[in-house]
Amino acid sequence: MGHETVTRGAGGLVCAALVSLALAGCGGGARDAALSESQLQADYRGAPATLAALFAGRNKLLRGGAAAFERELRRLRGRPVVVNTWASWCQNCVTEFSIFQRVAPRYGRTVAFVGDDVEGATAGHGWLARYPLSFPSFSDPSESIDRAIGAATASYAPVTYFYDRHGKEVYFHFGPYLSAASLEHDIRLYLGA
Repeated sequence: MGHETVTRGAGGLVCAALVSLALAGCGGGARDAALSESQLQADYRGAPATLAALFAGRNKLLRGGAAAFERELRRLRGRPVVVNTWASWCQNCVTEFSIFQRVAPRYGRTVAFVGDDVEGATAGHGWLARYPLSFPSFSDPSESIDRAIGAATASYAPVTYFYDRHGKEVYFHFGPYLSAASLEHDIRLYLGA
C-alpha cells in the first residue's frame, strides 16, 4: 500500500510510488527512541499547565471516545496541537513511532501532542509498554475519533493532524513521517512553533 502527503485545500499529492521507495530504504524496523525519565523531566520543566497535564498523563491510553477527545482539544485551546493516529499493527506507524518519541519532548513547552490509537486497548497498552510516549493517546477501536477528525482519512493510519492555537485544523500529513526533521519542519511551518 502506498502513502501520500495531502494538504487540505492545496490539492497536492505526492506520488505514492516515490514514497513507497523512500520507505523501502528507511530501515523499517521499530526502534525505541524514548528518552530517559530525567531527560523528559528536563524537557517538560516549566511547561504551561495544559502541557504539563499532558505530560503527567504520558504513555496512557485514555477512554471516552470522540466526546472525550473533543473536550481535550477544547482544553488545549491556546496551544498548537499535533494529533497522531496510530496502531501497533500498522508497519508505517511502527516506523514513525521513534520519531514522535524524540520530537514531542523537544516541543514539550510549546506544542501539545495527543495520540489516537485506532486499534484497541489491549494491543495499544502492550505497544506503549514497549515504546513509551511522552504524551497520552486515546483508545479508539471504534474509530469514532478518527472519523470525527478526518472523515476523508478515516480508517487509515498513520495520519498526523495539526491544529492551530484556536483549535482549527490547519494541515494533515497522510502517511508516515520518515524523519524527525520532516515532522519538525511541519511543526514550524504550520504551527509556528
